[in-house]
Amino acid sequence: MMTNPTGRLTQGQFSFLPDLTDAEIRLQVDYGLKKGYAWSVEYTDDPHPRNTYWEMYGMPMFDLADAAGVLAELNECRKTFPNHYIRLMAFDSTRGVESIAMSFIVNRPAQEPGFGIARTEGAGRTMRYRISSYATDRPEGDRYRDHKPEGQRPGA
Repeated sequence: MMTNPTGRLTQGQFSFLPDLTDAEIRLQVDYGLKKGYAWSVEYTDDPHPRNTYWEMYGMPMFDLADAAGVLAELNECRKTFPNHYIRLMAFDSTRGVESIAMSFIVNRPAQEPGFGIARTEGAGRTMRYRISSYATDRPEGDRYRDHKPEGQRPGA
């Protein structure tokens, strides 16, 4: 049974919905700011489900009162990494620790290659499973680009 009919990466809130518009993103950021959350922008080209530590773009935005600052940082990240996954994270520090209160993807590569699963049989008929992103078959920084057939040089 297929549980994700879109075949898209599903991490964080809103993952099964169509991509949020910038106006919808602004509404979510405004909501978080009213709750006192601090925002940050993160990106990756390795969206493995257990890869929870993405690269941070810029610094966390503490004491920010206007969503325009978050959207400006987001748009800079989009320009710098247009073919990466980008997410917004909201931290709630009201309990003395920074815990994630909101997290959602705001940018995706044009083509999401998906994940493969490998099964290995072990002792006593145990089965072990390994999930890997097809994107990681290519080197970092080159995972979402179109490739020429091997042996063909650029400009050939």
